[in-house]
Formats: sequence, structure tokens, C-alpha cells
Amino acid sequence: MRIVLTGSSGRVGRAIYNALAPHHDVVGIDRAPFATTEITGDFVDGVLLERAMQGADAVIHTAALHAPHIDTIPDTEFERVNVMGTHLIIAAAQATGVSRIVFTSTTALYGHAVKANACTWITEETAPQPHTIYHHTKLASEALLENAADRSLQIRVLRMSRCFPEQADRMAAYRLHRGIDVRDVADAHVAALDNDGPAFQRFIVSGEPAFLPTDCRHLASDADSILRERASKFSQAFAERGWSLPASIDRIYDPSAAIGALGWKPRFGFKEVLAQLDRGSLEVLPVRKATSGRFD
Repeated sequence: MRIVLTGSSGRVGRAIYNALAPHHDVVGIDRAPFATTEITGDFVDGVLLERAMQGADAVIHTAALHAPHIDTIPDTEFERVNVMGTHLIIAAAQATGVSRIVFTSTTALYGHAVKANACTWITEETAPQPHTIYHHTKLASEALLENAADRSLQIRVLRMSRCFPEQADRMAAYRLHRGIDVRDVADAHVAALDNDGPAFQRFIVSGEPAFLPTDCRHLASDADSILRERASKFSQAFAERGWSLPASIDRIYDPSAAIGALGWKPRFGFKEVLAQLDRGSLEVLPVRKATSGRFD
């Protein structure tokens, strides 16, 4: 397949490029130059997009402004890049006959759906409750894509959970309920390029939970005891390193729909986080004793 990849110089974009390149012709677009980027420029440009999409089979659209930009970039720029950019992606795909768009979204847009002093089990049926411009623009982009989906343009939206480098204890714990390895994110995008089914599909992409929905009533206040029951190897690994187990867990992202529909499965759980830490990977940050065991 010939695939146009926006945001190809970014961390997630690079991972997707690496997963695609051995088997597909990939055209990367990003305003920052990198070895994974063929076209350097602002993707919010209909002419550029139509030129890039000539002869393409699919688009993976991961380019966006993200949460770290909120305090330094005006809301109007979020609207231009995230929403208008998605509109132009759709228009260019329709104009050039591209048959599928895979869109990188985020579980962060569930926002206020996560209740204080409780643990929320989140699926695709959970209503998003965004609380920042980043979340609002991602949700608006999803709406544009859903409205555009039809028999000639298949749309797949992937709401990915937390996957950026963090302290190893926090990152390992998150793999049990709200985190994912960037390589698993990339594999999910590849899987979404050719699965069958309705024209529009939306999936949560996260690590496989260590818990059951019925555990939620205890996880908010007594997570450490549930962890010892449900994730004994994880608990043992924390004890061996002198790390404290999280005392509470406030959300669980359920990827079972993606696993079933995409033929995809996350491969890198908490053990990989510990292995990366031990070999000095830049994907994992060292644990600072002053904050060990605190998972906000």
C-alpha cells in the first residue's frame, strides 16, 4: 500500500513509520525535518495534501497540537491545526480517491468522565467530557471524520492512552490500566488500515487491564490489595525494587473492542517498562525516591 503519514517526525509518527516501512510505501509529512519525513511543511495546506495523496491508498493522520502546547499556543491555532487540518485531510482524501483514513485520537478527551474518589471503567460507549482546548479539538475532529465516513471512505479512529516517557514506577503501573507502549500504538494503526466492518469505527487502544469491572468499587481506595491479588508478579517486582504500590486507581481504559475487531493485541506490558529501565532506555525515566509510589 501507499500510505500518507502526517506527523511523521513526531514520536508516535516515527513509531508508525517504523511499523509500516518494511511492507509499505510511506510518504511522511511534518513541519519538522526528520529521516521519516519526505515532505517538510505545514500539513494544513489543501494543495500540499492533494499532491501528497495522489495514488495513495490510505492516510494515517497523527499530526496535531497536543496538551503540552496549551499554555503557549492560542486556542485559534489549536482550531486551525487540529480541526481545520482534519477537514483538509478529509477533503484531499475525497478528491484523490483515498479509501481509508486512520486518525490518532486520545483517551484524554474522556476528561471529567473520570469521577473524583472513584474508579471508572471506560469503553467506547463512555461519553467524553473534554475540559481543555486540546480535548475539544480532538473531539471536533472525530465528529468531522464520522460525518465523512461512507462506502468510499472508511474511517478508523484510535483513542490511544498514555504512552510518553514517565518515571518507571508510574509508567509500569499505568500499563495495567491506562497506559500503552508506543510500539503497540503503531501496531494498532497498522491493523486499522484494512479491517472490515462499518465505514466508521472508533476504538480505545491501551494495554490490557489487569482488573475486572467489578474491581472498580475497591480500586479507588484499596488498589494495593487488589494489585496483590490480580497482579502478583507486578506487586513482587515493585517489592523487589523497594517501590510502593499505588494506593488508588481512578480509571481503566478497556481495549477489548480494538483487540476483537482489529486482530491486534498489545505486546509490551509492565515487564517491558522494567526491562527498558534496566538497560537505560530513553523511553523510561528513572525513579526519584521523593515521588516513588505517587500516581496522580
